[in-house]
Amino acid sequence: MVDGIAEADMGFGHLVSKDSYGDFTLRAEFWVDDPANSGIFIRCTEPEEPSPRSCYEVNIYDERPDASFGTGGIPNHASVAGIPKIGGQWNIYEITVQGDHILVILNGRKTVDVRDDTYASGPVTLQYGAGVVRFRKVDIRPL
Repeated sequence: MVDGIAEADMGFGHLVSKDSYGDFTLRAEFWVDDPANSGIFIRCTEPEEPSPRSCYEVNIYDERPDASFGTGGIPNHASVAGIPKIGGQWNIYEITVQGDHILVILNGRKTVDVRDDTYASGPVTLQYGAGVVRFRKVDIRPL
């Protein structure tokens, strides 16, 4: 943590919430460099080993080989059209999850609006995988 900003530029891992969430809204500001690989994992059923196989991953990954699930998408669940490129600037994710409805807004643009009931509740994580990743002003509000 530096000046209220969670920053990572090496290693691999997740900051995992202490609480579990079912229906909620999440707002987070984030900054990444172009090669960054990160994401916000929600409703994690295996918080000790979060992965896209045990959580929804709201992706932050501009250079993902399969761009349809890049930044703004949810791998294995919801692709994103017109892939946004967000490296080198502060961005805002607004994520609303209610029942089987998941809505993702990135910088005021809807990137995901899907119904999926694979995961019902669980902790939220902030992921670091590569590059430089910064999160600030993360707010989770149960619905």
